[in-house]
Parts: sequence; structure tokens; C-alpha cells
Amino acid sequence: MSAPRNAAPRTLFDKIWDAHVVLSRGEQCLLYIDRHMVHDGSFHAFNMLHARGLKVRRPSQTFGVPDHYVPTTGRSAADAATPEIRRMIETLESNLEANGITRYGLDDERQGIVHVVGPEQGITLPGLTLVCGDSHTSSHGALGAFAFGIGQSENLHVLATQTLWQTRPRTMRIRVDGRLGAGATPKDVALAIIARIGAGGAVGHVIEYAGEAFRAMSVEGRLTVCNMSIEAGARSGLVAPDDTTFAFIAGRPLAPKGEAWDRALAAWRALPSDEGARFDAEVALDAAAIAPMVTWGTSPEDALPIDGVVPDAKPQALAYMGLVPGTRLTDIAVDRVFIGSCTNSRIEDLRAAAAVARGRKAVVPTLVVPGSGLVKRQAEAEGLDRVFREAGFEWRHAGCSMCVGINGETGRPQERIASTSNRNFEGRQGKGVRTHLLSPAMAAAAAVTGRLADIRRMG
Repeated sequence: MSAPRNAAPRTLFDKIWDAHVVLSRGEQCLLYIDRHMVHDGSFHAFNMLHARGLKVRRPSQTFGVPDHYVPTTGRSAADAATPEIRRMIETLESNLEANGITRYGLDDERQGIVHVVGPEQGITLPGLTLVCGDSHTSSHGALGAFAFGIGQSENLHVLATQTLWQTRPRTMRIRVDGRLGAGATPKDVALAIIARIGAGGAVGHVIEYAGEAFRAMSVEGRLTVCNMSIEAGARSGLVAPDDTTFAFIAGRPLAPKGEAWDRALAAWRALPSDEGARFDAEVALDAAAIAPMVTWGTSPEDALPIDGVVPDAKPQALAYMGLVPGTRLTDIAVDRVFIGSCTNSRIEDLRAAAAVARGRKAVVPTLVVPGSGLVKRQAEAEGLDRVFREAGFEWRHAGCSMCVGINGETGRPQERIASTSNRNFEGRQGKGVRTHLLSPAMAAAAAVTGRLADIRRMG
């Protein structure tokens, strides 16, 4: 991916894009796709593939993980909420087997949410292109990959050709410099960014996250921020690979080994944006000014510091959420808490939630859903499951669960849920459900207090 001598400085995104263009037609470019992940919602693409008599072009570069529809109460399709959902899970299994695609099924401890499994297994690597039929595929950019969600017709195109037509997006750099203050986490950084630029602030762009705050973040924290890129309208989010990235990847099952690792490492070190590289837009935030955040409305942009008050804005959102302007956020009672999703279900997230839950008791129903079977195993080895159970939290198997609620796990109408997921749209977690987005520690604080609480005052 090296540029010719005296070439103009390039961004991380430019380097990845340029290395994957097969051919160009006007503004459209045919990109080679290195990794393709499919889940239980991909049956439409497989149906179209079979109807046309086509085969999967590169089965070895496709990976299948059931996650959206899977039950979290058991590890069998028979545990599914409805016969229709069971058929979706079983259909994915048969499609993967028929096409020779690597599968991480319910009988496999490696199964989990697709955006947790990819980085965990070493499927996601710096400099690659990666797609999946899910908007939060942007998560994988935390490792320096250009990763984005696609629709089912595009899913078909990648299955059949290992390529995809795309229009080159613009670039945006978001710098967060300084050190985060007490109680602030990567989830709060993501919400602060979206509150600042708006839910449409990055439309048409790929975001590169830069600055001291991101350099100090773990890969898990970077995954959280990149996951939320789509909530600002971005095509994808990226963090330049560094020693933190390389340490995370080393030893992963599908990571390069031996001499291949040395060659890969040399290539990865050349990926970060060149000095003087031009971005189409720039945004800067002060890390020290970011407080623990929570959403009050029906868009992730409706986020405020927890010590704020409900604003006199967006009447439709206020009506749906059942809130009155001027109400202190810490006076808002919750009915249920959900800790999980592709945003916040990794071991770092569970540790943060357990630290708050330890020695306390939940006063509202609280569900904890790990991001994969391997995360679940590690949490149990560390005793986190015992902490949650002793606090009255419910400990489940891996899956998307209440984040999207299409596996039967939803809230009740007008129920108010404190959730670590990524979307608070109307009906996202069930018809009429009112969702407040926040970090794992803040969610655990809500569970043990019964209201939105300031983690900084929890001791």
C-alpha cells in the first residue's frame, strides 16, 4: 500500500480504498472485498443466489454467525421465540453448510454477535475491506479496516463475486485530545460526538478518529466508538492501527503467524494517515469536557451530560418519551435495564458494569447478555457472573437480544429502559418502549438505583 515517491499525502482511508479498487466507472468503483460476514438475516441474499444458480465465489473469505434472532435463554434453535425465528436460524446453518462457509453456530462456544466475533477471531485485520448485512459493521474499523454495512442485494453481489460497487465517500477527522474525566467512557465519547455534530453530521463521510483520547483507548473502547459512527450518518469509522491494535490481534485464530505476521506488521505500520493528509471535514472535542452521557429523546443525537435537564425541544420525541422539559435527568425512573449489544457487550464492558453492581442489589429487572460465548466464558472465569447474579441481574447466553428485539426479547409499551445499545428510535426495543442510551457502568447504576444515576456519585 505504499505510495509513489513524491505522491500527495494520503489518509488511512485513501490507502485502503486505493488498494482495493478493481476498476472505475465514473464516480463508481468496483472494490475487492476481503472479508464478508453473514448472519441469520442474510437468507434473502442466499435465496437470490440459489435462484440464479450461482455459487459463493470465495467461501474461505465468508464467515457465518447467527446473532440477531438467536435465543439467549438456551443454545438451541428449538429455544427460539417462534417457529418462524427457529426457521431463520436453521436456514442460515443450512446455507453455510451447503456453501462450505465457516460457521460459528449455536453449538459453538465462539458464537456471538457478529461484530464481536470478527475482531475476536482475527477475521478483522488492519487494511482490509469488510462488509456485513448490518449497519453497525462500522465497528470493525476500530482495527484499521474499512468496514461498512450493506443491503441484501449487495450481499448477493459479494457472495457471487467477492466485489462490490461503491461511490467513494468523503473523509472527516474527529480529534478528541486530552484525558477523559471521572466516569467518562468510550460510550460517552461516542454520544458526545453525535450530540455535537448531529445524527446527520457525517453523512457521506468516513470518519477517522484521532487524538490522545483514542490513542489511550483499548481496542474494545475503539470498537464502541466506531460502532456508533453510523449513528452520526457516517459510512464507516476508523482508528489508525498502532501497537495497541497489534497486541490485540497477535495470537488470534485467523491472525497471520510467523513470517506472515512480520510482513503484515510492516504493512500495517504504513497505514496511518500521512502527515499533511487532507480531510474534507475536521471536528475537535476536548476529552476533559466529556461527562457521563445519557439520551433523553428518540435519536442518539439527543444526548446530554447526566447532570443536565430535559430540554424544551423536539415535542414529538418528548411526547413519545413521556418527559417534561426542565426535568433533571437524574430524576427519571427506569423500569428495566439492558446491558449488552454489539456496542457494549465485551469483557471490558462487563467488568465496568460488575464493578458498580458488586455489593449492591438491582431494584428493577436487569438483563446482561455477553457479546460471545468466549466473552461469557471469560466473565465466568473472572466471577463476573456471580457478581451479577448476587446483585439480582439475569445472566444470559450471547446474542443481539434486546438491542434490536427481533428474537422476542423486548420491553413492554411505555416501559422505560436504560440500555447500553446503540439506538433509541421509537419502537426499537419494542412497541412504545422508551429507551435511554448510556454506558455499561451507568446502566448498572440505573439498575441498582431504579433511575438514571450519575456514576460519579456512586462511590
